Amino acid sequence: MARVAIKKPETLDDPIIQEIFSWVTDMEGQVPNHFYIEMNFPELLKAKLGTTKVLWQLGELSMPEIQHVGIAVSKANGCPYCTAAFCTILNYGLQTDEEYTKQFLEEGTAALSDPRLKTLVEFALKVNLSPKDITDEDVAQLREVGLTDKGVVQLIHLVSDFASYNRLNLALNTDYDYRDLWRQVGFGWQQQQGELAGDNTRGVRE
Repeated sequence: MARVAIKKPETLDDPIIQEIFSWVTDMEGQVPNHFYIEMNFPELLKAKLGTTKVLWQLGELSMPEIQHVGIAVSKANGCPYCTAAFCTILNYGLQTDEEYTKQFLEEGTAALSDPRLKTLVEFALKVNLSPKDITDEDVAQLREVGLTDKGVVQLIHLVSDFASYNRLNLALNTDYDYRDLWRQVGFGWQQQQGELAGDNTRGVRE
């Protein structure tokens, strides 16, 4: 159970938050509990999600590339909630094949055949694990697959952004409201006595 209130407003008058909630509904099927957790600090929600929107829409990485990074970083940080969120966006929002999404979740970079995508995800995982160990050669490899300085900065900020959501949802034990499939494949989750199932209708296209 979440350690702070899951604030689901009866009415939503703020046009910025309305836009954020509309976007996430398109990507995930409905507004997730994480966003209602963020509603405890609505001023920050608008700024933080605004930053995330810029990172996702105005940089050099494509949306599918960004979701691969989000899945990999969130799994590395042990966050089933965020991992499931980015799997849902990749699979449901971006209409990526479910079997492929499951394979990437389970196998990580070993499932990737695209050299650019593999380079991006490997770099992101290294930044997440030990940023001080990044080398000139690591950055040169990003340039070889098409990133400019802008893309390099974007990718590093994406890692930080994903990790911040991981920390929030882990620390506050956000109620899991995604398909159990994702935490089963990614983390070997098995339902324990008294534990609630996820929302297994979420992100399922008819």
